[in-house]
Amino acid sequence: MIEKAKEILSGAKSKMNDAVKFLEEDLKTYRAGKANPLIFNNVMVDYYGSAMPVPQVASVTTPDAKTIMIQPWEKKMIPVIEKAIMDANIGFTPQNNGESIRCTVPALTEERRKELIKKAKGAGESAKVVVRNARRDAIDLLKKAQKDGLPEDVEKDHENLIQKETDAAVKKVDEMIAAKEKEILTV
Repeated sequence: MIEKAKEILSGAKSKMNDAVKFLEEDLKTYRAGKANPLIFNNVMVDYYGSAMPVPQVASVTTPDAKTIMIQPWEKKMIPVIEKAIMDANIGFTPQNNGESIRCTVPALTEERRKELIKKAKGAGESAKVVVRNARRDAIDLLKKAQKDGLPEDVEKDHENLIQKETDAAVKKVDEMIAAKEKEILTV
């Protein structure tokens, strides 16, 4: 029966870690005033009838802190990528020279900074909801296991361990949001 409790704890821990990792990846796509090629991971282009992210149809590099260079594998993709960048509304005006697309990273306006911080906090809140749901589900499973014969002290111990994991995950989310906020506010 104790293995069941450990299995429940492990499952909850895994879900919490996944939520934190997802948030971490999501925050990397936020434009914080300097060139970051990961911004284009969410920009989709039509590639032979399939929606593909820009990095899968082109090389995305940052020659300097304020420029992102997109070198499509095929020249005919240049107008398609340009249109996708404009449609994505990420604050870039692409310029092409017939070979590649250059995006100059504009300085963030105060309004855009506030918008990004609000978006980051929203993503952080969503991650915390996932963490709390994982905690709730795990505790429900422990209570069910207790009815099926799991000793009460083992159930209580694992409930405390789950709470510790929850607190750690929430703390990590808060730290990530605070760091991203600081990065966005840095001029």
